[in-house]
Amino acid sequence: MEHTQLRQVTDLADPALDDYLRMTDVRLRSRVEVERGLFMAESYEVISRAIEAGMAPRSFLMNEKWLAKFAPLYEQFPEVPVYFGEESLVAQLTGFNLHRGALASMQRPELPNVEELLRDARTVAVLEDIVDHTNVGAMFRSAAALGVDAVLVTPQCADPLYRRSIRVSMGTVFQVPWTRLDAWPAAGVDLLHEAGFDVLALALTDGAVPLDEVDLGPDRRVAFVLGAEGHGLKPATLGAVDAHVVIPMAGGVDSLNVAAASAVVFWQRRAALAAAAQELRA
Repeated sequence: MEHTQLRQVTDLADPALDDYLRMTDVRLRSRVEVERGLFMAESYEVISRAIEAGMAPRSFLMNEKWLAKFAPLYEQFPEVPVYFGEESLVAQLTGFNLHRGALASMQRPELPNVEELLRDARTVAVLEDIVDHTNVGAMFRSAAALGVDAVLVTPQCADPLYRRSIRVSMGTVFQVPWTRLDAWPAAGVDLLHEAGFDVLALALTDGAVPLDEVDLGPDRRVAFVLGAEGHGLKPATLGAVDAHVVIPMAGGVDSLNVAAASAVVFWQRRAALAAAAQELRA
């Protein structure tokens, strides 16, 4: 059977390939991908998870040797072009070698509004100005694994749909409902309060309550606010939330990487909910 969707790459100036230009320029890509309404999925596992989550591919790009492996994915979309070529030519286009086999340019989904996202949620994570894509991806993976219902990202937070974030999250950014806040902190905290959430900031402040002393049981709708490493949460955020929470440390260590801290906090909430459910069954 002839695959009419297969298009060999011969001319790097072809406008049809523009989605894949200058992939290593983080600042440019972060802007262009949002403006053009696309994001990039990389590797068989991530592309398949994106498709399973209902994401629509615009095109695929891969080295010629990977055509057979990725056929089960792209053949689901016979109208979508599949660009392929020699490794050196494809690397010249993207700026790096496709060690993970292929890229897929996907249509960026429309994000839900905050009220819609919070309606049925009980546990929420707020990522305040986390600019490192690796941390964003790791936090989404922890959120998915440990039962967080939704994630809110502030206006200055890195894009969860940037290629590195998606890769580190192992595609869980397609699994956990999320959206971007229009304003933070005041308006965002107000929205959480209106939805019935207690807003807890992870912060090394005087008077912060140790995490293992916080009531995280099922009677509370909880939103955890996590800030960028270094300067931490904004003073305005610390003043707007309901309480400051700290993870108890040992060994002279004052804090964890924000991605690691998020996993600890999400686990503590999950454990509290599980303990309460166990008591009800007893």
